[in-house]
Amino acid sequence: MAMASTRSIRMLVPSFSPCPRSGLASARATATAREERMAEQVSLRERVKEPPSARLVESYYRPAVARARAQVFDHEMWAHCAHALMLERQGIVARAPLAACLRLVLQMAEQGPESVPVDERQEDLYSYVERRIVQALGPDIGGRLHTGRSRNDLNATTWRMALRGELIAAQRALLALRGTLLRLAEAQAGVVMPDYTHGQHAQPVTFGYWLLAVADALARDGTRLAGALRHADLCPLGAGALTTTAFPLDRDLTAALLGFAAPLEIAYDAVASRDDALEAVSALAVLGATLSRLATDLMAWSSWEYGFLELADRHCAVSSIMPQKKNPAALEHIRAAAGMVQGALAAALACTKNTSFADVNDAVTAVNEPVLEATTRSRRILALIEEVLQGLTLRPERMARAAAEGFGSATELADVIVRESGLSFRMAHAVVALVVREALAAGRSADAIRSADLDQAAATLFGRPLALPETAVAQALDPAANIRARGVMGGPAPEEMARMLAARHGLLARDAAALEAVIGRVEAARARCLGFARGLAA
Repeated sequence: MAMASTRSIRMLVPSFSPCPRSGLASARATATAREERMAEQVSLRERVKEPPSARLVESYYRPAVARARAQVFDHEMWAHCAHALMLERQGIVARAPLAACLRLVLQMAEQGPESVPVDERQEDLYSYVERRIVQALGPDIGGRLHTGRSRNDLNATTWRMALRGELIAAQRALLALRGTLLRLAEAQAGVVMPDYTHGQHAQPVTFGYWLLAVADALARDGTRLAGALRHADLCPLGAGALTTTAFPLDRDLTAALLGFAAPLEIAYDAVASRDDALEAVSALAVLGATLSRLATDLMAWSSWEYGFLELADRHCAVSSIMPQKKNPAALEHIRAAAGMVQGALAAALACTKNTSFADVNDAVTAVNEPVLEATTRSRRILALIEEVLQGLTLRPERMARAAAEGFGSATELADVIVRESGLSFRMAHAVVALVVREALAAGRSADAIRSADLDQAAATLFGRPLALPETAVAQALDPAANIRARGVMGGPAPEEMARMLAARHGLLARDAAALEAVIGRVEAARARCLGFARGLAA
């Protein structure tokens, strides 16, 4: 893993050889009742005389601590390890107290959030973690871990780590969905169906072509998520409250130990900005709109009136009173969840709007809840819609019949008139529109139109027949022939579909490789950081 620091992580290894246990033993041996009392007196609330209001705890602190325990506890333990390693490497804090702190941090990491007792007297997760460390090691030893650091930069870092993990999971789910769409598009490239504009028959397509179009829209959603991940993948640690510190921190080192691509350079920006969260939930809201539109089409096409496809039983619900019902519950849930993600975007923007550009709870902290909830919802519905698509049963005969009956081939019929008779397109358009209108009035379908019908309409409108060969008219009205003729770039013709599918498979592979590179970097950094921490703590 590359890093911008003048010190390579590999230079850490000689420094982290095992140290004797005498430092911790001595600290424990000299812990007196006085030091224990001091530990109780060292608190983040020295400035205030009263404990938090019960109503403030109920509305704010308790749910915030619960979310942090569930979402960032592991990240916070990792961040403590990285900060301690940097303090030792820079000579800011002596080795022995840091080793003692790391032993306890690693123990808490292994035991999980339950290792940190929680009551109603502290504001956030870090407050409880620090109290646990100070109570166990005393204020002289336990109080050294926070050197050169603020809750501002620590919390900004751990929530970015949580967001990074959620964005990675969402991208993985999106990549899997794109892969399924491409495989199905390939398999269903010959399944003819009508497509619709404004809810009316438009032109013949194939189900595979529709799937490929959705896959491309989702690929752009993936690009937006990748951009959000790139901007979230910057490390605030070392920014302090807002202006860094006079201690000689190595921010490149801590960023690398935490698997970030780089530090978030300007300290003020690092603790005041939450555009990372806003960008992420914006991208997820757009993705949700795509998924909701996909679900809407599938819901319509699964209805009795369309009859194009059927959802698997495992994705449907039943009626308590109507025994015939098979309700598309999975698709309805996807649409509802997409709406909730869009609501999360509105909530995050509302929290941030009209706040000062600084570390304030409403702009910097409050957005975590809706944004991380949105990432979780998005990841789940991505996996669900992929499963729904894999379980679909198509009805190709019904789809093809609807394409033939619904006058979707009228555009190609007008084009044939232009090519065969020399009429302008607008004149040909008028001829076909009149023929369609009369066919509908007579209750005839599109495949019943003949050359004589065109002659009559052309004579009525322009005073002359067209005399098109019957075979040319039949070819123009054939939905499958229509599709084969659409060979312009981006059309549904078989050879063009084959070209586009090959290109999309290549793009999917590149996107997957880029994400796996980020995952590999993060996982390798975590393994190295915790390995170094264990070495120093030994």
